[in-house]
Amino acid sequence: MELLRAESLKKFFEVRKTFRSGGHVLKAVDGIDFALREDSVLALVGESGCGKSTVARLVLRLMEPTSGAVLFKGKNIFSMDRAEIKAFRKSVQIIFQDPFASLNPRRTVYDTISEPLLIHRLAGRPGMKDAVVGVLEKVGLGAETLNRYPHEFSGGQRQRICIARALAVSPELIVADEPLSALDVSIQAQIINLLTDLKKQTKISFLFISHDLRVVQYFSDAVGVMYLGKIVEYAGTDGLFEKPFHPYTEVLLASAPKIRPDGWKKIRSAPLQGEVPSPINIPPGCPFHPRCPRRFEPCDRIVPELKESHGRLVSCHLWNPY
Repeated sequence: MELLRAESLKKFFEVRKTFRSGGHVLKAVDGIDFALREDSVLALVGESGCGKSTVARLVLRLMEPTSGAVLFKGKNIFSMDRAEIKAFRKSVQIIFQDPFASLNPRRTVYDTISEPLLIHRLAGRPGMKDAVVGVLEKVGLGAETLNRYPHEFSGGQRQRICIARALAVSPELIVADEPLSALDVSIQAQIINLLTDLKKQTKISFLFISHDLRVVQYFSDAVGVMYLGKIVEYAGTDGLFEKPFHPYTEVLLASAPKIRPDGWKKIRSAPLQGEVPSPINIPPGCPFHPRCPRRFEPCDRIVPELKESHGRLVSCHLWNPY
């Protein structure tokens, strides 16, 4: 059953170089569509600045879109009334990128975890301690941490506290905005294994935003590849990693560090040239064509549409001739 859907979602920002200069439009998210089913993981990947985190904030209604809709269980979240928004906030939680900045340094672990339980009236004062301890045990922490402050924990422990805060209200969907990027590699493995176990136990769906393709391959069911605010390829995880269609997906996978056992196919790709264009001045035609090793005549004139090709969606003239 479909849980979340984005339809023609756009978010533009007006940017001024100086106080008196005219405005320029920065297209952070430029008309994307995707769907997330119950008990599944959809990953959004791409280089820094491609719009992944803006999508996360739109899905959580932490900002209003320029146009488009986000449907949660068929209801547009941007047209919800106050009571509906409160129910939505309970059903959809976020794990932020930086566990050092996302916890209040003046609040104990007990204060942090108990607050959402109080707001949504899921536990009363008499049973609150037991409820908080129960949530902490799910993420591998014990009752001895209740009265400690964030500065007393390591980065991995802080991220476990953030995960516990998200789990406290029993959400149906968790938006994980690069939850591993601020952690050491050894700790990253612990956290992704924790998220995998929680998904198996609770059937929570994840919108997982990351630039680490190794983690995406391990954790996700489907992948949307973003470039300059657009989704350029959308496919099941196994199919995308086995045979990427879009040239940008090819170079992303080729650039990811890998351990290659015998039998694995090596993705061969020409090196990616140049820098990501400014989202204020997106080139005409295919946005990727100035850097594309496989560009040809129509790429600099005609914007390719995201269309179905061989069982997936891809935005490229190689697969969808104009």
